[in-house]
Order: sequence, then C-alpha cells, then structure tokens
Amino acid sequence: MPWGCVVTSNFLQMAVAHCMVHQIAPRNFTLPCMLLNETFLSPFSAGVVESWSGLRRDHGASETKPPLLMNEESFLCCFWSDSDIDCSLYRASMQARNFIPSEISISASQEVDSNWNIECWIQGKLDLLVCSLRFLKLYLRADVKVNLSYAVSELSLGDVSTSSLKGTVMIAECDCSEYDKCECCVPSLRLNYTYIMWLKMMIGVTPLWSPLMSVKPIDIVKPEPPLNLHLEMTEKGQVKICWSDPVLMPYPLQYEVKISANSGQNGWEMVQVALETSLAIDNKLLDSSYLVQVRCKNHHGPGFWSDWSTPYNLNLGAEVLYFPPKILTSVGSNVSFHCIYKNKTKIVVSKKIVWWLNLAEEIPESQYTLVNDRVSKVTLFNLKATKPRGSFFYNALYCCHQNRECHHRYAELYVVDVNINITCETDGYLTKMTCRWSANPNTLLLGSSLQLRYYRSRIYCSDFPSTSPKSEVKECHLQKNHSYECTFQPIFLLSGYTMWIEFKHLLGTLESSPTCVVPADVVKPHPPANVKAEITRNVGLLNVSWTNPIFTNNDLKFQIRYAVNREEITWELYEVSNAPTRSAVIRVQKLCVEYVVQVRCRELGGSGYWSNWSRSAYTVVKDIKAPLQGPEFWRIIIEDPARRQKNVTLLWKPLMKNHSLCTVSRYVIKHQTSGNTTWSEYVDNGTTCSFPWTEHTHTITVLAMNSIGVSAVNFNLTLSQQMSTVNVVQSLSAYPVNSTCVILIWTLSPQIYVITSFIIEWKNLNREEEMKWVRVPPNISKYYIYDHFILIEKYQFSLYPVFAGGVGKSRATDQFTKGGYENENNASLYVVLPIVISTSVLLLGALLVSHQRMKKLFWEDVPNPKNCSWAQGVNFQKRMDIL
Repeated sequence: MPWGCVVTSNFLQMAVAHCMVHQIAPRNFTLPCMLLNETFLSPFSAGVVESWSGLRRDHGASETKPPLLMNEESFLCCFWSDSDIDCSLYRASMQARNFIPSEISISASQEVDSNWNIECWIQGKLDLLVCSLRFLKLYLRADVKVNLSYAVSELSLGDVSTSSLKGTVMIAECDCSEYDKCECCVPSLRLNYTYIMWLKMMIGVTPLWSPLMSVKPIDIVKPEPPLNLHLEMTEKGQVKICWSDPVLMPYPLQYEVKISANSGQNGWEMVQVALETSLAIDNKLLDSSYLVQVRCKNHHGPGFWSDWSTPYNLNLGAEVLYFPPKILTSVGSNVSFHCIYKNKTKIVVSKKIVWWLNLAEEIPESQYTLVNDRVSKVTLFNLKATKPRGSFFYNALYCCHQNRECHHRYAELYVVDVNINITCETDGYLTKMTCRWSANPNTLLLGSSLQLRYYRSRIYCSDFPSTSPKSEVKECHLQKNHSYECTFQPIFLLSGYTMWIEFKHLLGTLESSPTCVVPADVVKPHPPANVKAEITRNVGLLNVSWTNPIFTNNDLKFQIRYAVNREEITWELYEVSNAPTRSAVIRVQKLCVEYVVQVRCRELGGSGYWSNWSRSAYTVVKDIKAPLQGPEFWRIIIEDPARRQKNVTLLWKPLMKNHSLCTVSRYVIKHQTSGNTTWSEYVDNGTTCSFPWTEHTHTITVLAMNSIGVSAVNFNLTLSQQMSTVNVVQSLSAYPVNSTCVILIWTLSPQIYVITSFIIEWKNLNREEEMKWVRVPPNISKYYIYDHFILIEKYQFSLYPVFAGGVGKSRATDQFTKGGYENENNASLYVVLPIVISTSVLLLGALLVSHQRMKKLFWEDVPNPKNCSWAQGVNFQKRMDIL
C-alpha cells in the first residue's frame, strides 16, 4: 500500500528487509493516502521496470507502464502513525540499515485528506481473488480510475523482494461504479503462490500509488456456507444436526453452529464450535420450531468465516428420523434400524410404533426393541438379496403409527450377494496363475465397483483364511460372459495367495469370504503328446499310447475318450488311474471302422485340473482276413444289330463291412466261355464292368479282393442264348400298396429246370432313371418292393428266372393291376372281421333287449286266468320260453 498503509501493527508485517512489502491480513485494514512529489510516485525504479517483459492485459486488465523515474533501483518506504508519516527513499546501492526520517520527512499536513479501507478475500469456489476498497475521507469523483497491478512468485512470502519480480506484471481494472467503493478481481488463482500487488489511482491526471502488498491466496479464503442441513439420529437415539461442506476444500474446516427459538436477529444463541460436519442436539428441541444456522472457516491458519447457511427448521425436519437412513449389507446378515416418529406436533411414543417392509409386509412385533420412550428399533434376520424392481435396487422400510399412519419417508435397505466363488489355475509351464470370478450384473448397484484384493503368505495357506489391511488390488479384466479374469505372474508355487472380492459403494464396502490358493495345488498341465491309436487285427483291441506332458511327474491319472469317427460322435470314456507305461488297451466291438481317440491328464492327488484334451489320433482300418463272399451282381444286355453282337454291362453292389473284412481294394471279374477260354479283369474303382457277348455261353464270376486275399464264396452268372428262350413265368402282377411299397406277384408254369433265384427289375418309364434290381429266393411267388413310387406315373416291372445254366426269359408288366389280390383280401379280413364281430354283438344285445320288452308287453296283454275263462289252464310261461 505504497503511499503509506495504515494497518494495525499486528496485521501489517514487513515481508522482507528494507520495509518494502506488506502482508495482507485476513481482515480489513485502513490505508491513508498522501500526494508526494512526483519523484516518489512510483514504487518501482527504472531498472526493475525495464527488466520486466512488459505488462499484459489479463481478463479485462489494461496494459499500463509505470513511469520510469530514476536511473537505479529505488523504493519508497513509509512509516506512519495517527499524526505523522515518515517516508524514506531506499536505493539498491545503499547498505541495509535503519531509515533516518530526516532523509525525507513528510508531515501529516502534506497528506491528501483521504483514507482507504481495504479488504481482500478468496471466494468459496477458489477461483477468484476479490479486493474491495472503500474511501473513508475522499469522496469518489467521476474522473477517478483505479487499477490493481500484481505479479506472481513461486517463492515463499519471506523470500519475496522486488528484485525477484522479473516476470510478467498483470493489471486488473477495478469497478468503481458504486458510490465510495471500488472492487478489483484477480482470476485464475494459484492458491499456494505468493502474489505481490499494488494499487494505482488516477484522480484526473494526478497519480497515487500504494505501497507493495503481498498475499498468499490460500490464507484469505472465504468459503461458501455449508449446505444440506438435515437431522440424523445416532444408534443410541440421539438426534444430531448434519451438513455438507460447500466444495472440496484444500484443508480441514471448523464450524460454528447457532440456534434460535425465533427468526429474529436478537434471538440467536451460539451453541458451540464443531470440527466435524455434525453436532448432537437435545431431543427436546424437536418439540418447537427452532432454527439452526452453520458457518465455516479454515481450521488451521488464517482465513475468513463464511456467510451463515440458510436457516433450517428443526421442527419440520423431524417428522420421521431413521438411523441409519440407508444400509448396505450382504446376504445372510442381520441389520437393525432405529426411528423417531412425529405425528404432526407430537412425537409418538416408541411402543406405538410398527414397522412395514415395502408397505406390503408388516414385520412381527417380536423383532422390535424399545430403545427409550421415543426411539423404536427393529432387527431383520438372515437377509436375502434385494431383487431389482425397475430402477429400485433396495427395500423400503417404513416406521409407522400403530393405527397404520405412515410418513412418506422411509429407510433404504440394500442387500447384495457377495458370495462370489474365485477359482484359480496354474498353467502347464508353472509360470503364471489365472484366477476367475463372476458376479451377476443384474444385482449390482448403480455406482458400485468390484475389485479383487489379495495378499501372499510365504508358504502354504492358513486353516482359516482372513482378510488383511496389507492387501493389494489385483487388476482384473471383464470377459464377454460377464466374468472377470486376473493373472498373477510371476508366481511362488508354494506360497498361499489369500484373495477376496471387495464390493465398493457410496454406502459402504462389503467383502466376500476369503479363499486361499497355493499355485502348486491348482496346476492345469499341458495335454499328453504323441498320442497314437491302432486296432489289433482279429482280436478287437484298441491300443492307445502317449507321452507325458512337460513339467509333470509320474503321479498322474489319465482319461481316454474314443468313438467311431463319423459326423455325430458319441464318446466313450476310459480312465487309467496310473499308467507308468503310458499306454492302455481297450476292448472294442467294431473292427472295421475308424476310431478317433483323445487323452487328457491331471495330478493323481490334490485339487489340480484336468488338462485339455490332446490332439486327436485316428486308427487306420486294416483288413482282418479275405472277404467272406463276392458281391451280388446282375447284367444289362444291349443288342447291337449292326455288329451282330450283344454288349453286356455288369452291375454289383458294394460289399458290407461284415462281408468285406474290412476293405475291398478291387474286384476281379472272371470270364469263361463255351470254348473253355478264360480270362480275368480287375476293377479298382467302381461297381460296373462292360464286355461284348459273342459266344453261345458265357459264365461270369465276380470276386472281392483286399490286402489279405480274394473272397472264397462268390456268385456266378451264366449268359446262355439257349436258356434265354426258356419261358417259365406264366403271369406277373404289380399291386400298389402306397407310395413306398409295391407288391409283385407271379405264377410259374411247370418246368424241368431248377430255378436258383429270381431277379426283379423296375424303373420309372416317365423319367430317365437308372434301372433298379434285386435278387430274391427261388421258393417265393410274392415280393414287397420298397421304393419311392409316384402312383400316377408309369412303371415297368420285370421278373427273370435264373437257372444254373443261364437266365431264362423274363415276364414284364408296365401297369399296376387294379383290384385286390388274394393275400390283400385276406389281410382285409383282419380289418373287416373285428367290425363284423362287434356288429354281431350289438345286434345280439339289441335282440335281447327287444326280447325282454316283448316279454313285458306280452305279460301286460295276457289276461288274468282268474278273471278270464278261456285263459284258465293255459301255461303262458312255456309259451314265452318258446318265444
């Protein structure tokens, strides 16, 4: 405050030597102003000002440059009293010393008749420094302009001097629109830095400068008033007034509470100072309309008291009070609530209070406790998890009057299921342990968080694991299935890792039951390697062998799963408790199929895990012996008149595995003509073979071959031009049963040849389809053909008799026979006969009923022999029996 700053000596201190900077105190002070010779108007010398980078505009501040008055650094230091002001000029070249008033002595008579009252504070949001100036003797003139210049230093207050002000000087304009008052604002504060400030007033063209002032913003904070005044109740039934801090302050606060029985200013009474955001009050105050206000300030160090909070009416806030108003607890726990219930103007006695859950379930009186004549307590036992109801994740607990009058206020009960199972497994390389756990996302409260905490014991686990304050948080990653996965790496195999899930919410913290894991006990080994499988020929044994995985000992047990390799695999399981030879033999039923085999392992003892299944091994199908028989076959003959020959195409069906034992590598077609010429053909792929027929007689035999040999039992077919004219099939009829079955019936004429079999051919004449055929025994005259038939289309059925010497002449039909056939009629009898029998029974019953009715009618019409002469002596019963 440069021209002289009059402040009570306790609050205006010189910050550095040479009396050049004065500290602003956290209260107002008075500054007398005097008009000096222009030589002493500026608090800064030319040297200092020239070293600055210049003044800049900051948040509306205007750029100004103080006059350069001297050639060397000099300061004006002033001492004042009520009657005198002594100022001395200090130059940088002078030695530090006491000032001699005679150097420059200015009497009070030379002072301009003015005094300034200055007060500076930091607003509650900690973002603005406000300095308010009031003129005590000088009437504010229209041509007065005031600016506040300031510079920021990182040095502490005791180390600041003008020589350290080498940075940018900022100027904030002051608002002097109000009468006899100006207000200057400095934005963008650094709370723990030191601000050097001075004022400059222009009265017309006459400048006035204040001395240098220093301030640390955090020392002059004026907080906002406390917020959210409300009543709460303690567990013992004591009522307390509570509030919230206005903003997050950088230091602890202290509070003053005042209370009044009326709204007048003279009725307020200071209760006491509080260091917490609550203060217990007498319960009797709830019976009347008492008002409460709270204010706050810095608990340690200087600062301003905030304004008083908005008055709070204790009577209005005490309609119903709960303790606690909200509870967060876990499944299976017991909790208690307290309440004070006020019915309009009177507090209801505790014995008349009842409790309701969600206004739907009255809690039994056996769970009530009377704390005192005003406070009721209820206890809830073995709680179940709260089921979300829309956006509500809690149960509402109501404290009501026994006549079922309930206030709209309620206590909130949050019950969370923290029975979370943590499972861990150590990888096969024994280098890391992965732990997994999951929580139902539908039961989590809004704003809650889950984290895994753990601590490690040097060796093994304790019998009863417990949580510890020395635990650490392990980072876990959320997976797609709502589970979490955490990885410990590196690990100590024999150490005990105690871990649990911590559930955090604004209402409190819950913990799951701790579990302890030793990494060596939860190893999931690698799957066995080099798995091989083969079927032992002729015996039916599946031999499986493998190699143990790395980082395992011989104390392992194994599981083998095997199945026939097909589209839908059905596994069978075989377990080996201990396999030092690393092999197993399994008896199987099917030999000529491919098996797929997999193996997995785990430690023989402990709580380790099964490994993944190994890669699949496949057996190779090997032939057991030569095929049992050759395939059945037939021929198609196509005549070629131009070449005067017939081309024969043989058709056969692939052998089943039980006949091929197990594979067929090729088919051998043996030919023998009437001239005893023989030769063989081989068919590696396919089931057809064609050749020209030129001889009168041509015999063909088809054999099946595999790696062991050829089939011993085979089918022969002789093509004979002479036998092809033999006609023994007298008739052939085809009767459709449905779209999947046709019955073929034939009759034979007497013959001298022995029939060895029949061949039935059929095909759809309306479509280009291959001919189908089947071999049937020789001793039948009827055969059911199962196929897909379209009954409105035309089919051709042919029947060939096969003799030992050749194939006879065929009989064919290309239409379905209308009407029934003998067996079909017989079959119809099985359907008709029950109908006939049931009809007969009904008719017989009807006759018996009619007979009884006739007897009744008859006896009603029979005259009484006593009354009728002609009826005497007649035996009507015998007559009735005749009927």
